[in-house]
Amino acid sequence: MTTIKNQSATSENFFNVDALDQGIGRRLADGMSTRIFAGEDAMISVVRIEANKSGSRHSHPQEQWGLCIQGSGVRWQDGDEVAVKAGDFWRTPGGIEHGFTAGPDGAVVYDVFAPPREEYKKGGSGFAASPESGG
Repeated sequence: MTTIKNQSATSENFFNVDALDQGIGRRLADGMSTRIFAGEDAMISVVRIEANKSGSRHSHPQEQWGLCIQGSGVRWQDGDEVAVKAGDFWRTPGGIEHGFTAGPDGAVVYDVFAPPREEYKKGGSGFAASPESGG
């Protein structure tokens, strides 16, 4: 017979997207924060964006997938602006400039990075790996 454990008994590898006390906290911009969950080969970032707020446009070498799980917004990617809503998802190849502006009700975006972003493995602020990179 298999024993079913509750989430708190296995908290090293099981998480909840709405649990703001889990993961590594990071302030990305005014009105934009994230909780980060790093693995060996991939990383998840649950980004919460207040209504009509946006972060700086930036790029990084890691591939990134995003899924809007709540709210809406505009995804800016490589010169294109695309309206997105809950349920929409997208792929951003490494090195492509991108950003996001939340809609009138804000947004929650579930991002996956592969490989993990080293600068996101610790708390802090901003999108960039270093202040010199400009975000």
